[in-house]
Amino acid sequence: MLCSGHLLLLLASIPYSFLLKNHEEDEDEDDDLPLSTSQPSGDSAQNVPGCPAKCTCPTEETVDCGGLDLHIFPSNISADIQHLSLQNNQLQELPYHELSRLTSLRTLNLHDNLITSDGLPDEAFESLQSLQYIYLANNKLSVAPQFLPHTLRIVDLAANHLTCIYPLTFGHKPGLRSVYLHNNHLNNTGLSFDAFNGSDAVSTLILSSNRLTYVPQNLPRGVVRLHLQNNHISRIPKGALNSQGRLRELYLQNNNLSSEGLGHSTFSKLKSLEYLDLSNNNLTEVPAGLPANVVILHLGRNCLKGLPPERLSRVRGLQYLLLQSNALTTSGVHPEAFAHLRSLHTLHLYNNQLDGIPSGLPRRVRSLMLLHNQIARIGLNDFVATYALTELNLSYNRLYSAHIHRLAFRKLRRLETLDISGNMLTLLPAGLPTSLQVLNLQKNQLNALSPERLVNLTMLKELHLAHNRLQISSISPGTWHELHSLKLLDLSFNELSYVPPDLPESLEYLYLQHNRIAVIMAETFLTTHNIRVITLRSNRLLAANVSEMAFADLKFLEVVDLTGNPEPINISLLQTGRWVHTQMGT
Repeated sequence: MLCSGHLLLLLASIPYSFLLKNHEEDEDEDDDLPLSTSQPSGDSAQNVPGCPAKCTCPTEETVDCGGLDLHIFPSNISADIQHLSLQNNQLQELPYHELSRLTSLRTLNLHDNLITSDGLPDEAFESLQSLQYIYLANNKLSVAPQFLPHTLRIVDLAANHLTCIYPLTFGHKPGLRSVYLHNNHLNNTGLSFDAFNGSDAVSTLILSSNRLTYVPQNLPRGVVRLHLQNNHISRIPKGALNSQGRLRELYLQNNNLSSEGLGHSTFSKLKSLEYLDLSNNNLTEVPAGLPANVVILHLGRNCLKGLPPERLSRVRGLQYLLLQSNALTTSGVHPEAFAHLRSLHTLHLYNNQLDGIPSGLPRRVRSLMLLHNQIARIGLNDFVATYALTELNLSYNRLYSAHIHRLAFRKLRRLETLDISGNMLTLLPAGLPTSLQVLNLQKNQLNALSPERLVNLTMLKELHLAHNRLQISSISPGTWHELHSLKLLDLSFNELSYVPPDLPESLEYLYLQHNRIAVIMAETFLTTHNIRVITLRSNRLLAANVSEMAFADLKFLEVVDLTGNPEPINISLLQTGRWVHTQMGT
């Protein structure tokens, strides 16, 4: 095998592993082992005798020389130590005669140095027959050590220049649990077929951000978490994943995978798989043969144009289905595409080409993201079956008030958050669910508010109406009458000439910036005794037209923002033993 070449270092952090549930395997406990080998020792003056200069030695078994700008390996380290930390130094090599005599060593931390492959003698590790944890990330290794002790449990070689892994680097190590190889320059030729022979207990294998063009074969049988994202993978060879029956998390995002590069049985043997990320690839179809136990399926940022009835129906454990940023059309989503997905509660369909609400939506879906599509109409029965919805986002579509049926939301009796911002509504939708707590309608063309459209919304806590065309004359008397729970009202960026009267008593946050308000009268906030924040910046207020009496009885007031008005306005009120914070200026 040819193992050569010196390439530039790629730096990136370890990918976050989404743990779907608490794993009970003993090997997972090793993944939480701290990289620092030092232990709490109190005053560094209590170092044991014989501790190297400037290092910390809380016990006879532990030496911590991290972050000391060392250029040379310490020469007076006791041969009996078990934990040695030399991370964050300037070491370029490890002398054989110094390292090989540390026969009791269990942990060796060399993160963030300048060690090259020439400076790391293979034979030095032959005598370290107690070594369990070795950390060599962020160095300058071009090839992995040819021989590492069979006692190893965790090996971290991330963020080096690695182009080659030898058969005995990780092979024949029955206790090996975690291998980190991300951010290197590995291609398939540099990763030998027998790289993990005899190391079937490996549960975490991180190969992300390398140069792999296909999924490696002969991977450890015990792998639970497999990270292959950010490579150049265009195919998964037939049978490459057939032996990974324990695999729970598979990360393949940000590759070059096409539907032609996947077989009908590529994933079918992964009976334990719960998380599958195939986002940001070139898939034109939902993969066939997906395991029934998948809980999270990420297919966003691909080239999907349709959802056939059979591809998803057998994935009955699915809870999260992410399909954003594809080319899905309403007609391309088969009415039976989501059939049998009785556990699905989160569905992302945003940033597609939907011109209407797809039929056959999952009956028990709770969070439905349909923003950034081309939806122009909501009919009578579009949401009649999705009675469990608590969150619905329809923002940035092409909706007009006349094209939303007045009874479209009648079955959504659990809906808590509704977002229809960024459309072309001139009126609030009729028949809003009484369960609503958050209603987003900013960036529309609303020019009127009436109590009929807000009737019975007694649970509403937030109402966002910024960036519309509201005027005082277009807000009917009694509009706020039934909003007994409203705490936040955003009326910024409208055309209001003064603060709307009769605001809800429950109100705590009132945003009125960028309107045309020219006067604050003494009775302006008479009904809002619980108000905490008032923003009035960038209006038309003059100091003479702002009555300090308007704020006198607001005992909970914390912020009054008056910046950006034609002249500085100062409100100084001492209330209940504290000063109100005012933001002033022009």
